[in-house]
Amino acid sequence: MIDLLRTLEIGAALGGIGVVAASAAALWRRSREARWGALSSIDAEDAGPTFRSTRYRLVGRPDVVRRDRTGRRIPVELKRRPAPTGGPFRSHLVQVWAYCLLLEEADGRPPPFGVLRYSDREYVVPWDPRARAELLDLRRAAAGPYDGRATPSPGRCAGCRWFSGCDARVV
Repeated sequence: MIDLLRTLEIGAALGGIGVVAASAAALWRRSREARWGALSSIDAEDAGPTFRSTRYRLVGRPDVVRRDRTGRRIPVELKRRPAPTGGPFRSHLVQVWAYCLLLEEADGRPPPFGVLRYSDREYVVPWDPRARAELLDLRRAAAGPYDGRATPSPGRCAGCRWFSGCDARVV
């Protein structure tokens, strides 16, 4: 009987330690998130706001939008994968820049930066004149006619999601 009570005491103590550890982890996550500002919106199953720019013909919905102390909104893009060893992928940076541009259009003032969060690391993505110019250059290039630079191959084309509508695909 004493052994059973001792086992129950140990189990209760370990359970309590687990609850405390989980609570501490949740508080740490909240404090980490709060440094980017107060939560403004979350894109949860199409519930977050969609931002549109008729001027730039862009539409997007950041995963999370935070609001800093000055009231400026900050886009946070979440990626489930670990951070790439060489730094963020360029396409991910462009995505954050596009959200920055959309928030700038919606609010009339630019966000100070965007945040790109991988499962194991996060990056502050500057939203400055250089990033803006690079995004708009990409936008202009994408809006222009196709210049034929694609090098189709059976392997590359087989996995492409635009295969059915592509005029450069391997037939």
